[in-house]
Amino acid sequence: MKSQPDLKLLATFLAVVRRGSMAEAATELGYVPSAVSQHIAALESDMGVELITRRPGSRLILTAAGRSLAQATETLFDATARFQDAAHGIANREIAELRVGTYPSAMTYLLPQVLSTLRARRPGPRIRLVVVETDEGVPRVKSGDIDLLVAYRYLPEDPPAPSEALTITVLGREPLVLVTGAEPGRRRPVELAECLDREWVSGHAHNPDRRLLHRWAGELGITPHVTLETEDLHSMLAMIRAGLAVGLIPATLLGAGRDAGVDRVVLPSGVAPLHREILAVGRPGARSPLIDDLVTLLAGAAGGAQSSGAITVR
Repeated sequence: MKSQPDLKLLATFLAVVRRGSMAEAATELGYVPSAVSQHIAALESDMGVELITRRPGSRLILTAAGRSLAQATETLFDATARFQDAAHGIANREIAELRVGTYPSAMTYLLPQVLSTLRARRPGPRIRLVVVETDEGVPRVKSGDIDLLVAYRYLPEDPPAPSEALTITVLGREPLVLVTGAEPGRRRPVELAECLDREWVSGHAHNPDRRLLHRWAGELGITPHVTLETEDLHSMLAMIRAGLAVGLIPATLLGAGRDAGVDRVVLPSGVAPLHREILAVGRPGARSPLIDDLVTLLAGAAGGAQSSGAITVR
């Protein structure tokens, strides 16, 4: 038996099974009846077994082997049709699943409304979310493990940067707000000078937010005393609300009524406010329309965060 029967012979065989007659199968396929008979004989020769019992004056009868082959052939042709559909979709940049990496606060405040809007527009493809910090996510984009990464960048010289392996889209700039714990009954704004002797919370020594804080403080001629270190922004905010520290918090964590328990620190006149960039990191080449739609919605949401500190999807 051949390791792989001829697909043309199998197609003829299925037509005969469906029609129950070689003459009717020949009409369906556009062959002469003798060609169909030759195809069936060749297939039986390849398989080494009789597939159809031929009796003059009656309809054809499948043998047990013929019934098994018919079922297997239908499965094969169904799978082939699905493969062709998938290949056609891929050629038209359609995908069944998109893997998106995102940092934790974007997962909480940026992605939910964006993905809800995207699902209403494109209900078919599935989006698999992976929570990952930017420094860990970039290598996974390069390797192909993640299709799109929602990332942040505190300093212009920090990675990620455009390269042959990466494309960078700046979605927006998220303000960083200096906050301290709220004091009951306080009516006047908190000034920066009042915070200089307090404890500060920030990331670890080499984290981008910590380096941005020190660069900013150096330009102002101040020295914040960072005694509480964490990479978790929600932990930072909890320490600040408890009156334990002063810190720079991304505006989206404080928007839409989430600033209870903190007071915003008023910066001296002329001091430029700080921000971090929100980025979409992908790979070069033709992109799926799904990715394009997602990036557009993310840019709209990040623009809302830039202007108001609250997420709005456009």
